[in-house]
Amino acid sequence: MKTSRQNFLKTSALLSAAAGFPSIVPSSVFGENAPSKRVAVGVIGCGGRSSACCEYVNCDKSEVVATCDPNTERRVKRAQEWGAKDHYNDFRQMIARDDIDAVHVVTGDYWHVPISIAAAKAGKDVYCEKPLGLSIEQDLAARQIVTEYNRVFQYGTQQRSQQHLRMGIDLVLNGHIGEVKEVFVWAPQGGSGGTETIEPVPDGFDLNMWLGPAPEAPFSKERCFNSSGAWYNYDYAIGFIAGWGAHPVDQLQWWADELKLGIPVEYKTTGKIPTPDQLFNTVQHWDMEATYANGIKVWFTDTGTARSKKHAPNMEQLEKFGNCTQFVGDKGWVAVSREGMLCSSEELRRKAKDPGPIRLKPSTGGHLTDFVNSVLSRKQPIANMESAIKSDIICHMGDIGIRTGETLKWDAKKETVVGSEAAVKMMHRPMRAPFDQLI
Repeated sequence: MKTSRQNFLKTSALLSAAAGFPSIVPSSVFGENAPSKRVAVGVIGCGGRSSACCEYVNCDKSEVVATCDPNTERRVKRAQEWGAKDHYNDFRQMIARDDIDAVHVVTGDYWHVPISIAAAKAGKDVYCEKPLGLSIEQDLAARQIVTEYNRVFQYGTQQRSQQHLRMGIDLVLNGHIGEVKEVFVWAPQGGSGGTETIEPVPDGFDLNMWLGPAPEAPFSKERCFNSSGAWYNYDYAIGFIAGWGAHPVDQLQWWADELKLGIPVEYKTTGKIPTPDQLFNTVQHWDMEATYANGIKVWFTDTGTARSKKHAPNMEQLEKFGNCTQFVGDKGWVAVSREGMLCSSEELRRKAKDPGPIRLKPSTGGHLTDFVNSVLSRKQPIANMESAIKSDIICHMGDIGIRTGETLKWDAKKETVVGSEAAVKMMHRPMRAPFDQLI
């Protein structure tokens, strides 16, 4: 790794600071004032999902200049693939650099908000993969990225940059299915099982940085090198109810934002949680009935539950969709998925090319390209922070409802669960010191 004397001094000062990790003063303002018009991106997290970052390399307006991961082999490999000159074990060293405009956070879920906030404090714009926070408290804290630090933020719900999904929701917004009565949402279920063999920490792997704000835990390949170890373990995630649910729930929220519906105010959720002694102990199956203040119902389930219950209209036709958001009105229905769009009639489907005057904001390219363009224009991108907060809270309300066994109510003005002390406590998740000072 090449390090200039200036960066070395900044990094040394940062690492020798007190455990509170003091804010880094933002450097120059980029965007329209950037001399090169190319956005310099640092990628934090170099696992499988980071492969999408090749879009920065292929875009003539951006480049990847550095990678970061506590696994040396992974970060070096990605740096070589993308032509990045530098690689880091500690993200704090990366964000101390003046010449990095933006970061792409593609770590485990539990690191998303802490790193995103630290990067925003350092003057970096942020692309954060979904889901958003490990808790509702973290979701709400993430708002300061755009409100206090005035950074551009793109949420990693890339389906917003797929044209057919936007066209489908445009049909609904323009009244082609009449008044919306119900919305059916489903996403792939979580995993169960998982056993681990405790081993010595291998060379080239920083267990302390990998754990970060998560509880102390021993090294095992199943926990640290297997993506399922982070996806389905409650120390690091709440499971696929958010990890995959973020995509179809985001389509729901995109529609709800246009109508200023906020999020549902009541949630009745049941589900299956594997036994605590298993490595995979997040919600596996779930079945949520949620109600907006105006009475519209949302049914959010895992895919298996959706197929077995068949409570969505024309489910036999929709079973091919592993994830889906189906809007049902009094004149028809529209279903959108990463895998396609289906409508209650061919006549309705043909209207998608010219649905009417109400149009969702289109993406300016691929989802990462849309982020790059937003960094340069200083306008918020297609998957904005407020929508990310709302959709992620819906997922958390499902998880909390399953774990408490209670029907939950949400106060939109106070942004808190009401009527359940147990649920209010679960809005917070403890963080391991000294990383707890990042939020």
